[in-house]
Amino acid sequence: MINIIQKARNVLKKYYGYDTFREGQESVISKILEGNDVLGIMPTGAGKSICYQVPAIMLEGTTIVISPLISLMKDQVDSLASLGVDVAFLNSSLSFSQSNQVIESAKQGKYKLIYVAPERLETESFLEILNDIEISIIAIDEAHCVSQWGHDFRPSYINIANIIQNLTKRPIVVALTATATPIVAKDIIDILKLDNPFTLTTGFDRTNLSFNVSKPKNKMKGLIDYLNVREGMSGVIYCNTRKNVELVHEKLIENGVKCVRYHAGLDEKERSQAQEDFISDKTPIIIATNAFGMGIDKPNIRYVVHYNMPKNIEAYYQEAGRAGRDRKEAECMLLFDASDITTNKFLIEQGNSNSNKSGSYKKLRAMIGYCKTNKCLREYILRYFGEKVRIHDCEFCSSCNRAFKIIDITIETQKIMSCIKRMNEAYETNLIIDVLKGKNTSMIKQLKFNSLSTYGIMKKISKNTVKEMILHLIKEGYLTLSNDKVPLPKLTDKAYMALKGYEKIAMRIARTCKIM
Repeated sequence: MINIIQKARNVLKKYYGYDTFREGQESVISKILEGNDVLGIMPTGAGKSICYQVPAIMLEGTTIVISPLISLMKDQVDSLASLGVDVAFLNSSLSFSQSNQVIESAKQGKYKLIYVAPERLETESFLEILNDIEISIIAIDEAHCVSQWGHDFRPSYINIANIIQNLTKRPIVVALTATATPIVAKDIIDILKLDNPFTLTTGFDRTNLSFNVSKPKNKMKGLIDYLNVREGMSGVIYCNTRKNVELVHEKLIENGVKCVRYHAGLDEKERSQAQEDFISDKTPIIIATNAFGMGIDKPNIRYVVHYNMPKNIEAYYQEAGRAGRDRKEAECMLLFDASDITTNKFLIEQGNSNSNKSGSYKKLRAMIGYCKTNKCLREYILRYFGEKVRIHDCEFCSSCNRAFKIIDITIETQKIMSCIKRMNEAYETNLIIDVLKGKNTSMIKQLKFNSLSTYGIMKKISKNTVKEMILHLIKEGYLTLSNDKVPLPKLTDKAYMALKGYEKIAMRIARTCKIM
């Protein structure tokens, strides 16, 4: 196994330029190379495609990748071809002769990977073609599309299991998705008939993303204000209809915001140009429906704004997850308005069969709950996807931040530092707090600290708040702790700048705290 993993790392280095795999990738790859079926649930940006691409390059035969979007296929094929991998795709964008050429080359074993639209699987003739190809792996991207409980159910995915069952030789089957609740994960295994699969969930938490819900009185003004302070940053603005994309695009252009638009109502040339301008950083902002983004690997997206609330959390999290793929801090902002609920109910009524409406409404209620909760948004999302978490003050969502306020503690800092200095920097934190609070203890009397000018100077502030301030000063480098058995707070060089009034010091505290 060590040799196999080392060979996989060599492939990773040779073709992708990386020395190590990301979390979860190595486990999935090793199981595939051992011949196991796999279900991988990994967040957007986790590098799911490498999980089947590396084994595809290593194994004899061809990997068939079932992928739902033509634009996604093209991006993946172009990317792999540029790395020197023999790859092709089969979808409706090819002419009859082009398709035949790909098929004939595939029969001769030319390609390591072929990307296929799921609709191709609905014809019996395609099964015959697949039986003429030596297939090592069938990889199903966006595997949640197979489940009616998923947020993007596609009937064409249902036939995947029949195709696999009717192949002369059953290949390894790999199902991958970024968003699957426990119910959807079970559905994927059952419907695709995965054979005792190795299942990996790397966790849904994207710690570099902040989650925010805003309810501006004027949504357009709120959006423009938001963008003005992020000028030059790369961002995506999602709208729930083509009409809203056009409206937002027009208003932003009127206000001097450089942006492009993307939706299925535009011709292919304009969509391609918009995508190219955005990805190449020629234009920093793209306004789009959910037709844009699947498989787009643009690492420096600093924010994703949802101008309208999506129909479900799966769709929201997948779209929001396109921010910060470089693992640097990025923002996910949802502009909520009650009218979004009505629009989504209409879309559910128009787009769902009666058998699936109840599930869609249940998902919509969960999405509305996200927009209205006062609890941690990160915890809300993780619990939705089945993770048992308890987050106290994540500091990175609008709910948690609303529970806190930023206060100026420059004066309080000077009082604390003065007291520590007058006590010769020789006493532990609790005694310093007692002096500041004006406690009448025998030790304070014995040491004559009750005669200090700082004695009782913070009498009106709670003991816990004074302690939080001292901890904040240590964290920010104004104080340091000695290496004594009982650590003693001491002033740093940085402290003297604040003590002399050359610096302002602020601290984030719970709104329930009383400073004065």
